[in-house]
Amino acid sequence: MGQQGGSQIVGLLKASHFGPTMLVVGITYVLSRTQFSASDSLFIAFAILLGQFFVGWSNDLIDFPRDSAALRVKKPLVAGTITEAALGISIGIALLSALIVSLMSPLGVNGTAIHFLGLLSATAYNLKLNSTLLSVVPYIVSFGALPWAIYVAAGTKPPMWMVLGFILISSAFHFLNVLKDLESDIAQGVMGLPQVLGRRRSIAMALFLAGLGVLVVVLANPRL
Repeated sequence: MGQQGGSQIVGLLKASHFGPTMLVVGITYVLSRTQFSASDSLFIAFAILLGQFFVGWSNDLIDFPRDSAALRVKKPLVAGTITEAALGISIGIALLSALIVSLMSPLGVNGTAIHFLGLLSATAYNLKLNSTLLSVVPYIVSFGALPWAIYVAAGTKPPMWMVLGFILISSAFHFLNVLKDLESDIAQGVMGLPQVLGRRRSIAMALFLAGLGVLVVVLANPRL
């Protein structure tokens, strides 16, 4: 593989929001192990990985004009590491692969339907909702859907403390995740809920939600 090919792979990994993506995949594997074997859990985690690639890559492609205007050179598209055409092709491949692998995995039809509900919610965030007061709603839907996809595929239901914990803690990350670009987002008219609240209140909201999420989990599992 040439240097250019290696650079493009690195660019695609960065554009996938690799850290958060791997965190979601890791959580998926651990959660899947409560219902499935190690090999089946890896299969499910791979399906979720492909879906997360789709979400991350589409986010970077949609945000490219704003990222370019704000000179966010750490973004691979802005840096020129990858092209819009290459990213667009990758998005299509990731979405199709996510569908096929998800259906072939232990998620089956029911789990895949919930998985894709989460992807649809995340896409709505990327396209529009990140700029509205409803910006936290896709986090609620997408991360709330994750345990449901796994448990429904196993023929059961997730405990409500788990779903609520996922929703609260992921919502906290929403308020923290936007802080690094808060001022430039506001200047560009991206007025999601954190931008409207401002930096200090967003941090306070994130701490409150994360603390409440941890409290829910601990109270439901006193041996932790």
